[in-house]
Amino acid sequence: MRALAAASDNAARSAPAVMLPASATATNSRKPMKSRCIAVPAFDVAGVCLKRLRIVRRRGMADAARMQSLIPHLLPIAAVFCLAGLVKGIAGTGLPTVAMGLLGLWLAPPEAAALLVLPSLLTNLQQAWGDGAVALLRRLWPLLATLVIGTWLSAGILVGADPALARGGLGGLLALYALLGLSRWQGRLPQRHEPWAGPAAGLATGLLTGATGVFVVPALPYLVALGLPRETLMRALGYCFFTATLTLAIALAWHGAFTRGAVGPSLLALLPTALGMWLGTRLRQRIPAEAFRRVFFLTLLALGVHQLWQALG
Repeated sequence: MRALAAASDNAARSAPAVMLPASATATNSRKPMKSRCIAVPAFDVAGVCLKRLRIVRRRGMADAARMQSLIPHLLPIAAVFCLAGLVKGIAGTGLPTVAMGLLGLWLAPPEAAALLVLPSLLTNLQQAWGDGAVALLRRLWPLLATLVIGTWLSAGILVGADPALARGGLGGLLALYALLGLSRWQGRLPQRHEPWAGPAAGLATGLLTGATGVFVVPALPYLVALGLPRETLMRALGYCFFTATLTLAIALAWHGAFTRGAVGPSLLALLPTALGMWLGTRLRQRIPAEAFRRVFFLTLLALGVHQLWQALG
């Protein structure tokens, strides 16, 4: 038996080696870790890119359609911004109020607000420019901060609300502002009340700005009640309206109402606005202030009542 076992061992050692086919598990175990990672199929990346291109194309088509819809109204839009610039040149305010009130007669409030962005931004920045900015901003920052918060919170109302409801809100705000102006209200706010009155006025103005696109009430009566000198008041209004416009523009862009396609029409609106402001500054000394004030507020009252009538009808 021992002889047979020894002979078998010798035969096994002397037999030629036979290469067996490697199993899939063995083959995979010899692959580096990097090659075993699951790669994202190329068609998935292509699909994502294609989807993105479709979204961009859809937005471009929407912007082109918006431009096409504005073409028949180019002359009325230019006339509105020229008139709004004229009012601002004479009175130092009134650009957003006049523009939104007149444009709202045939445009949806979000479209009118998008057209107003660049003219309002640049004209109010120019109005706010001057000495003593640090001291003035230190006094107004609670108003401006809550104005930003209120505008951002309510901007979705302007974009998503029923057009009739938005138009009615705009009309009501215009009528309220006109009645305040015609009443010649000249209240005075003691400085000790500014820590709470400023944030309250800013928040209320922001909420109304986001809902209607008009940013004058109650910020304008509040600033008038502070008893600021005329030049300081004009610069304070510039800071307030610039902040409201910038916040509204960002909020409209966030909600898809102020796109790249809206920049061109808003930029074109700068030309008639600048022309109107130039004419207004030249006419400022020739027009009786009281007559202009009455005509201005009566016109706003008529616009507000008309907007309300349209919304209710």
